Amino acid sequence: MQGQDPEVVVGLDNGGNKNNATVVDVSRRFLVDRLVETPSRVQEGPEIAVEALGQACDGILQRTGIARARVRAIGLDTPGPASAEGVISSRGSTNFAHPGWRGFDFRGALEARLGLPVVYNNDGNAAALYAHHVCFGADAPRRSSISAIVGTGLGGGVIEAGHIVKGAAGMAGELGHVHIPMEGLLGEGQPLPHCNCGFDGDAESVASLTGIEKNLLPYWLTRFEGHELGKASSPAKAAMLVRSYGEKGDPMARRIFEQQAMALGRLFTIAANFTDPSAYFVGGGVVETTAEFREWFLSRVRESTVLREEQARVARFALVPDLDMAGARGAALAALESSSSR
Repeated sequence: MQGQDPEVVVGLDNGGNKNNATVVDVSRRFLVDRLVETPSRVQEGPEIAVEALGQACDGILQRTGIARARVRAIGLDTPGPASAEGVISSRGSTNFAHPGWRGFDFRGALEARLGLPVVYNNDGNAAALYAHHVCFGADAPRRSSISAIVGTGLGGGVIEAGHIVKGAAGMAGELGHVHIPMEGLLGEGQPLPHCNCGFDGDAESVASLTGIEKNLLPYWLTRFEGHELGKASSPAKAAMLVRSYGEKGDPMARRIFEQQAMALGRLFTIAANFTDPSAYFVGGGVVETTAEFREWFLSRVRESTVLREEQARVARFALVPDLDMAGARGAALAALESSSSR
């Protein structure tokens, strides 16, 4: 540390397309008030992606005018599944399709590149931790919460007493791969949705962008013949446009998002019976939209979550705050806590 300048922690949120970086000081004050993104280059393999993260770290320090000597630790989050130590699953994942990622020690490689301690969490856990601390503030250590982060897949996080529940192998909170009841959720003649993980009928097979592309949109286009999205250049392009149609109140798009909200509600119903959390958070691309659509979607999730009367009186339903910055900020907070306890 130079002079009397306080130490800081850098948070790095790694995604399928972009890296997002932030900085937090020891008083938990964030020194970056906006999204700072750079290309993640994960599709080009681990070596290039690790270098891109290193450059993101250097860039955020330069932007904030902070000397590297002041950095206490790095907080890293990535999509899962990965171990608690930041080793990508041997089966790969949706965002890490390049074969070099299978079983790759992402945390260790970034630590070697930066020469600084790196604390790892998956992106769902990082966003969940940030939402929890923003919602409860000083009361965070006495509260619990569960978060569902809807993006390309469905991430999640479980927070108990203010801390991330990681599990024995580091894969707790993989809410997307929890099986949910499909009766009453699927439309007439709608096929059982399939997930990229190999499961049928899990939450991610419905509540994710991939679920829209592979399972929901193909069915609903048969029920809304002649819809403009049926003319899109590719299924992937059409799926990415569904949210903009939903914002405008398009009937087909709203049916798709009603199914997604119902899936999240059923997931939260399961959570209510094994963690009984103080709060339920929804985040990700599905709610990075207009205020009207966000509130409409959250209300549908709430309506689909079955709680006992005692639970309903005390539970909160809310959106993950600072949606696009939540991952990096949560990763930074986790690293700050970890480094403070050493």
